[in-house]
Amino acid sequence: MAEHDTSAPALFEIGDLPPTSPGRSFMDLEHPDYAYMFGFLQADGHLAQGTGRKGRLTVEINVRDIGVLHEFQRLTPYNSSITERVRSTNFSEEHHSAVWTLCDLNARATINGLGLPYGRKSKKITPPRMEFSRRDYLRGVIDADGSVGHTGQGLPFVSLTTASAAVGAYLCRYAKALTGAARQLRRNTRDGIFNVVYTKEAAVQLAGHLYYPDCLALDRKRTAAVSLASWRRPADMPVRDPGRRWKAWEDRVLLAHDDAAAAAGELGRSEASCSVRLWRLKTGKVRLPETAAPGL
Repeated sequence: MAEHDTSAPALFEIGDLPPTSPGRSFMDLEHPDYAYMFGFLQADGHLAQGTGRKGRLTVEINVRDIGVLHEFQRLTPYNSSITERVRSTNFSEEHHSAVWTLCDLNARATINGLGLPYGRKSKKITPPRMEFSRRDYLRGVIDADGSVGHTGQGLPFVSLTTASAAVGAYLCRYAKALTGAARQLRRNTRDGIFNVVYTKEAAVQLAGHLYYPDCLALDRKRTAAVSLASWRRPADMPVRDPGRRWKAWEDRVLLAHDDAAAAAGELGRSEASCSVRLWRLKTGKVRLPETAAPGL
């Protein structure tokens, strides 16, 4: 299990995951549709501030998902437009996308005030600081920056890729309360991104909770989430023991022996586990234990 990123901010309280109110004012985050919309905008939207009162909010996605942009347009009581374009990208010479554009100053001020910054925002975004529909917000984030489906081995999974420590930590806390599956954050060393992944029963439970009947969502991800529900663990697939965490005194014993086989008996751990831990300590993958009295 990856070590926790100490730069991650404090986690948010989840409460008892209560149902949300039916309020319908623009961007009322206690309303499921607006909570979803805001999560999607935080992950995949861009708020640009021009000179004076000028500026715009844009969301550009693959044209196959244009339906969700029409829903955003329907939910927004201000003039907005949806256009399509074909351009060359790193992944395709003819990428066909749809763009939703909203320019109204009042609308932009509302969305900015809720927590969508102007300009580059991938590391700045955080879950809302007021009451909001939690599972709908997270579904919006995952629809924009996550994946739902089956691995190459046929295992169900739900994942999120985000640069925001706050959003990544919130998903971990929420999913832990819901499924019992614990995840800790550590940025990818290559690009500084968090990759949070749930598989098997945890993925089935999380997908079923987030993608409930008639919720606002990308059609393809809703379909994928429904398909996870039929998965059952094969009889010959053992349930993995989550294991026990390494304590500082155990790290000190392991380093003192500098030999996985020698330390394994004293620590009551497998030689393989000790070997991996020793390698992580020596290569800086995990922090070296601080000097302290043995047993602490």
